[in-house]
Amino acid sequence: MKVGFIGPGRMGRPMIDRLVAAGHDVTVLVRRPEARPEAEAAGLHCAETVVATVAGAEVVFVVVLNDEQVRSVCLAPQGAVAAMEPGATLIQHTTCDPSTLPRLAEAGETRGIGVLDAALSGGPHDIAAGTLTLWVGGDEALLGQTRPLLETYASPIMFVGALGNGQRVKLVNNALFVAQVGLAIDAVRLAASLGIEESAILSALRHGSGASRALDVVARGPSVDAIPDRLGDLMRKDLIVVRDVAQRADADLGIIGTVLASEAVETKVLGPVQPADGPGTES
Repeated sequence: MKVGFIGPGRMGRPMIDRLVAAGHDVTVLVRRPEARPEAEAAGLHCAETVVATVAGAEVVFVVVLNDEQVRSVCLAPQGAVAAMEPGATLIQHTTCDPSTLPRLAEAGETRGIGVLDAALSGGPHDIAAGTLTLWVGGDEALLGQTRPLLETYASPIMFVGALGNGQRVKLVNNALFVAQVGLAIDAVRLAASLGIEESAILSALRHGSGASRALDVVARGPSVDAIPDRLGDLMRKDLIVVRDVAQRADADLGIIGTVLASEAVETKVLGPVQPADGPGTES
């Protein structure tokens, strides 16, 4: 299958590798000349513009950094939707505002282009193992048509209803995950006040009823003090979207919101805002 891929980065590149290994013909957006030799050596076709990337593609993947970039690469006059072939499918993986998905679908409908909202959970190691989790919103029949392509790097692939619901599930998941990381860090603080060292409590809790994936993430690091450097920027990006979407929907974040506003999360999980170093990709 001919595939266009916008966003070859930390998450996008292992997806591309899995797609190529499965025999798909992938064209990748590569704007930096210095990145082209490595991409071509990996057997990829390179393009310098979005229009050239999606030309002739049956399916186009978008894995960029944020909602603004999604709208830019998809909805601009020289963007993906305007340039894609009628009958093609746009698969949007980036964590973004759920309201962006109907805009993509509306723009695509006028040209006979299908859109799937395929929010993801996991990291590059999950993609490499073919075990990335996908929550997909949109047309279930269209998901059925593209499922074999998605299965090259994802399992489970879960249909969650209307377009935008993939993003909504992802936002709830991320809010819960960040809150759980904050609680795990506060558990370390509590243990210290009772005379138990950090390594001892984290090792013990991983085998108890308080265990969670968030606790495992905390325990795998060198120290809870390293959490902001490891995860802070990624989680802050998602929480900004969570809070904005909840506010516009008049949705009460409840106890999760209380934890997210706590000092444990603000200082021990998110940490200080780091200076931007240029465009990135989804995680």
